[in-house]
Amino acid sequence: MKVAITGASGLIGGALTTSLEGDGHQVLRLVRREPRGPGEARWRPGGDVDVDALEGVDAVVHLAGAGVGDKRWTERYKREIRESRVAGTATLATALAGLSAKPAVLVCGSAIGYYGDTGGRDVDEEAPQGGGFLAQVVADWEAAAGPAADAGIRVALPRTGVVLAGAGGMLGTLLPLFRFGLGGRMGRGRHWVSWISLTDQIAALRLLIEGDLSGPVNLTAPRPVTNADFTRAVARAVRRPAPWVVPRFAVRLAAGGFADEGVFISQRVLPRRLTEAGFPFALPDLDAALSKELAVR
Repeated sequence: MKVAITGASGLIGGALTTSLEGDGHQVLRLVRREPRGPGEARWRPGGDVDVDALEGVDAVVHLAGAGVGDKRWTERYKREIRESRVAGTATLATALAGLSAKPAVLVCGSAIGYYGDTGGRDVDEEAPQGGGFLAQVVADWEAAAGPAADAGIRVALPRTGVVLAGAGGMLGTLLPLFRFGLGGRMGRGRHWVSWISLTDQIAALRLLIEGDLSGPVNLTAPRPVTNADFTRAVARAVRRPAPWVVPRFAVRLAAGGFADEGVFISQRVLPRRLTEAGFPFALPDLDAALSKELAVR
């Protein structure tokens, strides 16, 4: 199988590439710089794609885009998030729709930010779009994949939660603080965190590539936790106390609007469609997930 991937150098894209190549599949990395060999092809989000290189690929996985938590949410960075996600998806979907030999599937990365703040309610893929900047961006970038679906390509939309990996992502940012005894809960710690281990994230993406699911699919573990419980679990994993409380105003100063929509947001998102498809979670428990992911750091 030949799979084209955008964002192949990122945390998830890199792990997915390793998984696919380890099983003997061919990966074509779509890059924004000049390609360095036959395993790469050029694309420009909001611009164009090397369509000749995409002819005959079996699957395309789109993971590229500005990270929603990478920088403070200024108006300029919010525009960058929107443009990179929406325009990039539209560019790729339109290019795929015009191919003579179309891929069987486009797996277009999405996020549980679609649901907005859901408090303590359980939500699954049937839940409506929530409010806020991120929910609207997610809705728009999912819609931008429409040309591929209209052309008969199966489109799967993995709505990913907080991915736990020892070498990157949110956990990679938190670990140095926790290891120095500087960890602590966010505010009262009552808001829910919907997480997934990198191990299960990659296995779920493989299912979407090789299976038959289409539309939105929540990529979250079946046991969400509160921020307070998450904090205690990370502290146990690194064997350090985490006595501190990080006030909301301090996070707002540092992160802007991301504080409310990304840090203090409460989301209890359940993976109904994965469960119904019989997906075997390797790490459904937070303590076990942290132990495994930190061991392979």
